[in-house]
Amino acid sequence: MRLVLFQPDIPQNVGAAIRLGACLGVGIDIVEPCGFVLDGRRLRRAAMDYADIASVVRHRAWDAFLDANDCRLVLLSTKGTVRLPDFSFEADDRFILGRESGGVPETVVRRADAVVRVPMIAAARSLNVVTTGAIVLAEALRQTNGWSAD
Repeated sequence: MRLVLFQPDIPQNVGAAIRLGACLGVGIDIVEPCGFVLDGRRLRRAAMDYADIASVVRHRAWDAFLDANDCRLVLLSTKGTVRLPDFSFEADDRFILGRESGGVPETVVRRADAVVRVPMIAAARSLNVVTTGAIVLAEALRQTNGWSAD
C-alpha cells in the first residue's frame, strides 16, 4: 500500500504526506514534475525528522511511475464514482492524489482501476489532499488488517 502524490504543488503537503506515511508505515511515491523545486535538501527539510523512517520514491514522470508499479491504481477524487465506504481495498493498492491546483489529467483518470471519493456534505468543495489520503489510508488499513501492532 502506497500513497502517490501526482505532481504536487505545495511543499507543505508533501511534508505532511511523508510524515503520514512514515507514521503509518505506508510508502510515498512522488510523481514529478512538482510545482516547486524538490531537491534532496528540500525533501529532507519537508520530511523533517521522519526522513529516516519514511519510504519515499521519486519518479521523473507518470510513465516512469507506471513502469515501476504493476498494481491496482486507486485515484482519490471528488469526482469519484465509488464512495469510500463502498470500496474494498487490497494491501498493495496505490492511492493517487492529484495536484492541489488541478487534480490529474484525463490520462491518469483513464489508467486508474477505480476512482474513489470521500463523501462530503453538498456545500463542501473538497478536502485537503493529505487529509483525503489520511482518511482513505485509515479505511484501507482497517479493511486489510494493516495497522501496526505497536
